[in-house]
Amino acid sequence: MNNREYGEVVCKELSATLGAIDIDATERFAQLLLDADEIFCAGAGRSGFQIRGFAMRLMHMGRKSYMVGETCTPNITDQGLLVICSGSGTTKSLVNHAMKAKEVGAKIALITINPDSTIAKLADVVIEIPAVSPKSEVQGAVKSIQPMGSLFEQSEGIYMDIVIMILMEKLGLDSDTMFGRHANME
Repeated sequence: MNNREYGEVVCKELSATLGAIDIDATERFAQLLLDADEIFCAGAGRSGFQIRGFAMRLMHMGRKSYMVGETCTPNITDQGLLVICSGSGTTKSLVNHAMKAKEVGAKIALITINPDSTIAKLADVVIEIPAVSPKSEVQGAVKSIQPMGSLFEQSEGIYMDIVIMILMEKLGLDSDTMFGRHANME
């Protein structure tokens, strides 16, 4: 296949995966984001890269958002929301973060392939992305020509951008307003 043919297949995979995400779970997730005083984001590996972009967009919206593990990240409280991206939902460090958040009374949102995982059992909302991955066997998952967990990782990044657009609509924000908070010391 050439790059255009691969592109068509990948776009179809993404469309099928994103189209299968539960709308009600997304609404609950959006409400948790709106209700939280502070939003803490966590993920490992490529999921960690994806959620960094989400934390940045939340900041562009004027929300207090942090990446767990950064030196300038404050403590989470019962008014906070922890958003975790984890395909397996069982990554040990992320399980520990979820347990700590639950211990202090914070809310937890999980974006995952595995809605029956350890973190899912602690979460207030679970967003299941039905993508195939070597870390999780899911019945009815969208099949992929891509390696490893690429479809999940791409889908979670696009999904979080979609959630940002939902929040923008709810808050009456536009791209120009958000760009005013873009870093000016790059």
